[in-house]
Amino acid sequence: MEINIQKRVLEANENEAERLRKYFAEKKVFVLNMMSSPGSGKTETLVKTLDRLMPETRTAVIVGDICTTNDADRLKSTGAEVTQINTDQFGGDCHLAAHLVEQCAREFDLDSIDLLIVENIGNLVCPAEFDIGEDARTVVLSVTEGEDKPLKYPLMFRLAQSAILNKADLLAYLDFDADLAVKNINEVNPEIPVFRISATKEEGLDPWVEWLRGEVSGKLEPKA
Repeated sequence: MEINIQKRVLEANENEAERLRKYFAEKKVFVLNMMSSPGSGKTETLVKTLDRLMPETRTAVIVGDICTTNDADRLKSTGAEVTQINTDQFGGDCHLAAHLVEQCAREFDLDSIDLLIVENIGNLVCPAEFDIGEDARTVVLSVTEGEDKPLKYPLMFRLAQSAILNKADLLAYLDFDADLAVKNINEVNPEIPVFRISATKEEGLDPWVEWLRGEVSGKLEPKA
């Protein structure tokens, strides 16, 4: 019975996500689903990314967390429009679902937005299973987590269109093999580009930002 219920939940979400994807396409908004485990530096990466994208790429952010608005408050400092989803009122879900993203997305004037970034809840398992109508997924892995994470949580990396290896400035102090981590990512997903960065030191960000710009401009016609 639990398996059947889970299947129905996923099927309902997939239907909602496909409808939402068509809505975003009509509005000419590129949607990025950004995922990671807690503590990967995902929010700091987004702060530094937005600093480089805006105002040329008009960007809004939906932040998912179980509790608090801490990440949303940090992202508002970039000047981007930011809205928060807290799932504690829904039982503390460890992922965002398509219907929640739609509720928040409709709060924005999507006609004046080029890029909508969804900072998903920190978790390497559940968010990978739930389509939210995105155009692309990016997964952030930090050098403090272990090189084997792509092999332990392959679905997250298999379904992503890009990966970020963050906190590279700490490599001199850790027993972490960055080349092995990239090898493991590519073992799961041979086509995925992997960007090695340090968000706090603002190192290696340009190739990642240029990739994202290219994805946005490549899939959407310019707005007036």
